Amino acid sequence: MQKTLLLVDGSSYLYRAYHAMAQLTSPSGMPTGALYGVLNMLRRLRLDVAHDFACCVFDAKGENFRHTLYPAYKANRPPMPDDLRPQAEALPELVRLMGWPTLAISGVEADDVIGTLTKQGEAEGWQVVISTGDKDMAQLVDDQVTLVNTMSNETLDIAGVENKFGVRPDQIIDYLSLIGDKVDNVPGVDKCGPKTAVKWLAEYGNLHNVMEHAHDIKGKVGENLVAALPHLPLSYELITIKTDVDLHHTLPNGLQDLARQSPDWSKLAVHFQELGFRTWLKEAQQRLNEPVPAAQSPIQVDDLFTAESIQPVAHTAPTPIAPAGLHYQAITTEAQLSELQARLQTADTIGLDTETTSLDAMNAQLVGISIAFAAGDAVYIPVGHSLTAAPEQLPLTTVLGCLKPFLESNQLGKIGQNLKYDQHVLANYGLQINHIVGDAMLASYIVESHLGHGLDELARRHLDLPTITYESLCGKGAKQIGFGDVGLADATRYAAEDADFALRIERHLRAQMDEAQLTMYTKMELPVAQVLFVMERNGVLIDKQELAQQSHELGSELMRLQERAYQLADQPFNLNSPKQLQEILFDKMGIPTSGLKKTASGGISTNESVLEKLAPDYPLPQLILQTRSLAKLKSTYTDKLPQLINPKTGRVHTTYAQAVAITGRLASNNPNLQNIPIRTEEGRRVRRAFVAPAGAEVVSADYSQIELRIMAHLSGDTTLIEAFKHDQDIHRRTAAEVFGISQDAVTSEQRRYAKTINFGLIYGMSQYGLAKSLGIDVAQAKNFIDRYFARYPGVADYMQRTREQAQLHGFVETLFGRRLYLPGLKSKNGNERAATERAAINAPMQGTASDLIKMAMIAVADWLQHNQLQSRLIMQVHDELVLEVPNHELAQVNTRLPELMAGVAKLHVPLVAEVGHGHNWDEAH
Repeated sequence: MQKTLLLVDGSSYLYRAYHAMAQLTSPSGMPTGALYGVLNMLRRLRLDVAHDFACCVFDAKGENFRHTLYPAYKANRPPMPDDLRPQAEALPELVRLMGWPTLAISGVEADDVIGTLTKQGEAEGWQVVISTGDKDMAQLVDDQVTLVNTMSNETLDIAGVENKFGVRPDQIIDYLSLIGDKVDNVPGVDKCGPKTAVKWLAEYGNLHNVMEHAHDIKGKVGENLVAALPHLPLSYELITIKTDVDLHHTLPNGLQDLARQSPDWSKLAVHFQELGFRTWLKEAQQRLNEPVPAAQSPIQVDDLFTAESIQPVAHTAPTPIAPAGLHYQAITTEAQLSELQARLQTADTIGLDTETTSLDAMNAQLVGISIAFAAGDAVYIPVGHSLTAAPEQLPLTTVLGCLKPFLESNQLGKIGQNLKYDQHVLANYGLQINHIVGDAMLASYIVESHLGHGLDELARRHLDLPTITYESLCGKGAKQIGFGDVGLADATRYAAEDADFALRIERHLRAQMDEAQLTMYTKMELPVAQVLFVMERNGVLIDKQELAQQSHELGSELMRLQERAYQLADQPFNLNSPKQLQEILFDKMGIPTSGLKKTASGGISTNESVLEKLAPDYPLPQLILQTRSLAKLKSTYTDKLPQLINPKTGRVHTTYAQAVAITGRLASNNPNLQNIPIRTEEGRRVRRAFVAPAGAEVVSADYSQIELRIMAHLSGDTTLIEAFKHDQDIHRRTAAEVFGISQDAVTSEQRRYAKTINFGLIYGMSQYGLAKSLGIDVAQAKNFIDRYFARYPGVADYMQRTREQAQLHGFVETLFGRRLYLPGLKSKNGNERAATERAAINAPMQGTASDLIKMAMIAVADWLQHNQLQSRLIMQVHDELVLEVPNHELAQVNTRLPELMAGVAKLHVPLVAEVGHGHNWDEAH
């Protein structure tokens, strides 16, 4: 009979159990949750997979050969959590006592030991089963090798690998080399995702052939492939699992040393008592007291821990997070709802999520609500499914009536993923979510701002667990169904998983935060989310007639510009056609193309940067730029804003996104308020359509020269600090310093130069960039920069310190401790690396400015609420707060608002907020 070798990736098991299990401690206070989880999974595996030989493999301490090949290998991984370290040290001995041979070989990884054992097992003609969640292991799959993932209940044979990844097992290394591995910091091809990698490998067969045809692949991703050619062989080597590790000294008898073993009952009993595993202790003691029948051999390992014993006694340990161990329940009866109420009455914190009909939170309708109590323990309450999908559902009013006191309780903590969305959904039904104590998305934004913050990605990154995707249940495109048509069993698993994972991920990320990060998370990001929720709910009043007039005028002007373009080209043409414009500019008009950017097909580009370069010398490119600007203004704002007015409120409700920019800046969309142009008269006019209702005015408060003030504080430059302390015109002062004249003698042109230098340098502008901005030669620009740094030496020192910190740590920090990660610093592309270094100089200033405006939002919102004012925040744009203020509160707000904004922090220079008011936003600004 063919034998089977069972191999376990013990290090992967350890981390997965750590992130999946609730926090447990032994009677002595030692953390034990990860230990319990690993042992429980190994017990289940013993029962589920019949085998003759087995080994649990762990990573050895210290670096391995991959670090020698690539020092940045796994550089992005955080250090092992303090509460996991003692468990990691104790685990191998416990596993060995349970009857599992264990291995840890220095200089290589667990994957390489498993790869070597796999090939040795195949050489013996055995079947090999590898228990892991690591995608790299798929390269080992063949007719004799299968992967088993105990977390997802997934089994991968050859067909399974092809179905999951879209490539054969023998193409997995090629596939992973192309897409890279962010977790292990293995570089791939920029912007090459799984679909692109699968497409290339389907066409060319392997990585070598893809590289050979790199110059045949068009578009930006083709350019990225060419740029990646130097490092792809290294990536391939890093991803390739070794199968020739020398195990002779460790296993002198070869695979025979991995024969199944019986447990050491007496030692296990001692450990179980110390760890507080009472159920297992009782079972071990029973085994020790059982006589061994003379006709039988000693107790086999399969007799240890029967299937019944795998489930822990209530309240002694948590349920393991494997599909068979999940406790996800649908609430469809009055009795179940009563049980849920009883559980909520005794809970301290819950995970919370909603399922809805739309991503438009203000108009979304409830389909269901999920609540998690602990890892793997969650419920789903369907309220809006079709009768076909969920024949039994409680009435919506009954469910909301039951949940209302708990949702609005200030004692029951709530944790979710982007809970601001769920707040809107429940607010549509008149319910509030109070006492929000955590948000996995925002926690991720604090700990790792440069990475993605979606729940699916967070689960893979931190729990090493797959998620059920929305598309897998509802489909895509025109055939996509609504969540209300998903069957109850699938919907329950999906929805409960969301609440469960959000709860676990938030707790895990919170534990990684240092003091400054925890303060920023709890005192800034979470409170700001509540301010944004209220602002989004408030919305802003829009004057539709004003926008209609502007659209009409813009349309007329665009027609006039089009006719003028025809005259300049001496023929009619499509102004939006790059091909026609290219022919007219460069073929017909003969404009020189030297130094101009080319398209992927080899033609000359007519994008904005090219037209801007040509505009000073040629009227047609200048006119095309003007046309594009006005057309964008018309389509994006004057035409679209009226369509975004909510018919229920008569207002436009933008959505503010917190977890987007690494600097902490807020983004807004639908509409994007941050991008309304203010440098042109037409752009400023759009703000006239943002109006106050009768009896009120729009009030705008804007931090004055905030980033220059922050530069003065961070750099400690005495000249800059003195200028701001004496309320001097900083650009006039800089002009006087740079040109060596008195401030009274500074001309408007010199002040313009100085303003460009001031703002340019804080954005890391080079001498070439300054030369372009001022329209001067590079030598003059260098002279200006040299003079600037000579007069402001503190600024030069600050920039150098910032560059050094960025290179040393991979991140810079704001004044308040926000970490701004800059992965581009390690890029092999020189241009990208230089651009990231420039960004590193500005990031602490821009990040500190974003921190200050958030602090101001919190202070203003608290003041309005505390004083029960009718004034309300309606917008936040860059360094500006916009309020809607009743006339009788105008004087009070105009006085107090700048004081609040100036008082949120004490810098070496004064913070100044300038306030204005008017019937519309343009008048107020």
